[in-house]
Amino acid sequence: MKGLNNLSPTIKPVKDDYRVAGRAFTVKMPVGDNLVVLKAIREAKQGDVLVIDAKGDTYRAIAGDFIVGMAQTLGINGIIVDGVVRDLEGIKSLNYPVFCKGTTIAASGKAGMGEINVPISCGGTTIHPGDIVVGDIDGVVVIPKQLEEKVLDQSLEKLEKDNERAEKVSGNREEIRKYLDEFISNK
Repeated sequence: MKGLNNLSPTIKPVKDDYRVAGRAFTVKMPVGDNLVVLKAIREAKQGDVLVIDAKGDTYRAIAGDFIVGMAQTLGINGIIVDGVVRDLEGIKSLNYPVFCKGTTIAASGKAGMGEINVPISCGGTTIHPGDIVVGDIDGVVVIPKQLEEKVLDQSLEKLEKDNERAEKVSGNREEIRKYLDEFISNK
């Protein structure tokens, strides 16, 4: 994706070793009202990843450990939110991938507004239902559904080239110098 389509680097996993991948099940949530998150958990399919646009709110949580545990039990692959969660110790004990901006103590209300499976903006990136989302300690990237085959092919090519370069250059002073000379002269 050439460094494009990644979410804000402020959205990180609650545990460094968490990884997530799957199809985006999008949630547009009004600030401080998480009833739509419960609807999304009910509607999402096994293997989906809930991607929640909470407008970047860091005051009221989109969910705590109880709601996150329900998503886990129903087979949802993870939760990514442009917002915060609560009950961090409980969420960590679930060993379930949650990516967010941080934590708070304040719970959300349940007035009932919001939408599911509509285009959203999360972490400054547009996400459509069914896009692929992949996240780890470095952040989250979104692969638009219409580009997934092309991105897969290009990713495999890049991985192969990176592995060949590392095999040739790593630990070899002469090859490192050659590589650096060639790289710098091409710029």
